[in-house]
Amino acid sequence: MEFQKTPGWLDWYAGPTKPAFTLPTGAVDAHCHVFGPGPQFPYAPERKYTPCDASKQQLYALRDHLGFARNVVVQATCHGADNRAMVDALVHSAGRARGVATVKRSVSDAELQAMHDAGVRGVRFNFVKRLVDFTPKDELLEIATRIKQWGWHVVIYFEAVDLPELWDFFTAVHNDAGVTIIVDHMGRPDVAKPIDGPEFALFLKFMEQHANVWSKVSCPERLSVSGPKALNGERNAYTDVVPFARRVVEQFPDRVLWGTDWPHPNLKDHMPDDGLLVDFIPHIAPTAELQKKLLVANPMRLYWPEELTGAT
Repeated sequence: MEFQKTPGWLDWYAGPTKPAFTLPTGAVDAHCHVFGPGPQFPYAPERKYTPCDASKQQLYALRDHLGFARNVVVQATCHGADNRAMVDALVHSAGRARGVATVKRSVSDAELQAMHDAGVRGVRFNFVKRLVDFTPKDELLEIATRIKQWGWHVVIYFEAVDLPELWDFFTAVHNDAGVTIIVDHMGRPDVAKPIDGPEFALFLKFMEQHANVWSKVSCPERLSVSGPKALNGERNAYTDVVPFARRVVEQFPDRVLWGTDWPHPNLKDHMPDDGLLVDFIPHIAPTAELQKKLLVANPMRLYWPEELTGAT
């Protein structure tokens, strides 16, 4: 089946530089995607965009080039609740990848078990209105309650301005369903606003008041106003995002994750160099201890706990 990429959206950057920053041994890229390939894994009819193909082979080649040991492959909205491409990537990872799925209320326990056996460890709820249609909150809460028996968590994707209206629902998922919540990309703060302003303060308060809420401190290329300064020969790109991500890392060192977000869907102004994104890490996690927690200890505890305990 032929798919035409959404006009104006960029292809992923095919020539990433080698990072200057050396990742700690066992580092995990905890947020990335696979798209298609369309002829093998068709895109969902209800999708809001059509990306370029980005295969598991290309993802794992990038993993090795950058120096990561493992990946967490997150289901993308362009595939809807058809998780076949993501699960296929897990099955062919030799145990070096885990996954986050998108499911509907109609999913059976047998299907959830099969995804668990393949390496899925969470479900994603997307509240970004330009990317997905509304899903009733009672359906999402039911899903969150059901997946608890497999020890899965819930990943939530929203924009900062929407947190006040979503606060009570997220609290219900946290308290009533009793599952860990992972926030994508710090809730997409507006980095042109003050770091100590009310909007970002509300996000930090959300993490403070909910002990099982984690955050990914990723996607500076989506949040930055200053942009990729490395295009001028520097390695300190997206500097306006650094204070926000660093605040989260230093305040919640045991509840943070980082990922490339490869292949960076929906970008129109520039496509990031993934090597440069890795060089963003020491600016937000300035010590070896923080880097190891962010890149190794935290994702291993969440996605490969059996290796930490010696369980099989």
